[in-house]
Amino acid sequence: MKKGIKTVFKVISKIFLIVLSFAIVLTCVSIIYNKIQCKKEESFWIDTPGQMVEVDGHRMHIYSEGEGDHTIVFLSAWGDVSPYNNFLPLCRELSADARVVILERFGYGLSDVVDGERTFDKILEEDREGLVKAGIEGPYVLAPHSIAGPESILWAQKYPSEVEGIVGMDISVPAYRDEYATQKVSEDFLEKIFQETGLLRFVYGNIMAKYGKPAGEADKMELAIACRHGNNKNKISEYEHLVEALDEIVSMPLPTVPTIQYIAMQDSDPIWESGHQDLVDASENGKLIKLDCGHYVYWYEQDRIVRDIKEFLDSL
Repeated sequence: MKKGIKTVFKVISKIFLIVLSFAIVLTCVSIIYNKIQCKKEESFWIDTPGQMVEVDGHRMHIYSEGEGDHTIVFLSAWGDVSPYNNFLPLCRELSADARVVILERFGYGLSDVVDGERTFDKILEEDREGLVKAGIEGPYVLAPHSIAGPESILWAQKYPSEVEGIVGMDISVPAYRDEYATQKVSEDFLEKIFQETGLLRFVYGNIMAKYGKPAGEADKMELAIACRHGNNKNKISEYEHLVEALDEIVSMPLPTVPTIQYIAMQDSDPIWESGHQDLVDASENGKLIKLDCGHYVYWYEQDRIVRDIKEFLDSL
């Protein structure tokens, strides 16, 4: 009986060693392959789709196309890997009627990862400077998604002459302040391991699908960004300053600029809805639009949002 048990343990041990050896070899191959690919992918940061402007000694990527009487500036959600990739379909649809800008703040897309705390006031000043250096003058129709909402609200509060309107896409609102205060974020250790070893290259599509991005829409550039610095300190620091930004917003009157506020009803609750209604009520021409979809409203309801923005621009 004991001999049989020992035999079983020996078999299990051999299987374990074989699996472990295979995992080590696979990881080593992945690390080497990742380094080779990262070297090849440096071209994405050399030949960029948009302009690379210098702000505080760092490079910021700003893409624009189209022309017209209005300038739309898209600002991305927290953690987005490639705002350029995400917003490009909307940009293409709207650029026949307006100048459309996709601004990648530091830590996002092709822009640099920088040192220091990422307060919303600092982000706002950097983004304003970036637009000026890119030759893109206001006033702007700000189109923020999610955590970019507070930056846009602060923008309209502090520099009202620069903001012609706000199209909020399920943005973070002051009414949700207490909920945000209980949420702590930290660097995703598993994602960091996958990023450093290059294993992320083989699972990135599945990760994006988990967040609702349609399959096949992450191209080679987005994958390169994810593997280089998709998970970084700037995004963590930014989230840590969200409550501070919301507190600053409520210390001033809410903006009166015209606004559309979209909310994703699949992720909504009464506090979320009332917080967006507050922004609409403060606006001189506000509209709350409820969409039966998830948080990335512009992925699910692109045609509707394009049509609404065109009508919104005509009304300004």
